[in-house]
Amino acid sequence: MRALVVIPTYNELGNLSPLVESILDQGNMFDILIIDDGSPDGTGLLADHLKDTYATGRIEVIHRQGKLGLATAYLAGFRYGLVKGYDLIFEMDADFSHNPQYLPRFVETMARTGADVVLGSRYVAGGGVTRWPWYRQLISRGGSLYAGLMLGLPVKDITGGFKCFSHKVLEALDLESIQSSGYGFQIEMTYRAVKAGYRVVEMPIVFEERREGTSKMSPAIFTEALWMVAKMRAQSALKNEGETASHRVRP
Repeated sequence: MRALVVIPTYNELGNLSPLVESILDQGNMFDILIIDDGSPDGTGLLADHLKDTYATGRIEVIHRQGKLGLATAYLAGFRYGLVKGYDLIFEMDADFSHNPQYLPRFVETMARTGADVVLGSRYVAGGGVTRWPWYRQLISRGGSLYAGLMLGLPVKDITGGFKCFSHKVLEALDLESIQSSGYGFQIEMTYRAVKAGYRVVEMPIVFEERREGTSKMSPAIFTEALWMVAKMRAQSALKNEGETASHRVRP
């Protein structure tokens, strides 16, 4: 079995080298795809150096011109993973908020439960968050609760970004029609997987505050996520109304 860990980067110079080393230490099944958005701090150059240094074929780098956003980076990574035939494709942050030591546990959880998608969850038994102020925890929990209620999803941590998708899920979902560009991307991917009938399982993780650099979260990104949830709710309602009307007119 082969797994690809997709890591978008923007100004992660202090985190990238130890992160790559830690991921590779988790086992030979884990390859890495770094997608750098023209980081002015030299992260992209470091990514190339790491690829050449290890020279094992387990690290690949995609350079993009400018800051094009988290969602498009992950979508590019998904397409790459599908073309290369990886069995599992991971989303993972570059700042050590997602501990690489969880990677084998994702694989074990998927095999044990028969899941198609495994979510690293802060809000199930055994999960948690370290070194977050109360207001940030409130925003995160409130966002997940809001999205879950609005979309009718039985998932406690809908906004989390540490995930493992099976090849068949990403192959079946229409990646070209993904509408979210930022924080809402995580919600939309989980929502689409659940609505398509795939088995989504939450696995407890402890989310750790980044080691180096500054957070990319902003009020604009959070607002976009709230708007996307409302839009998905409206689209689902319209679809249901259309299906109901179609049944009514059948002879």
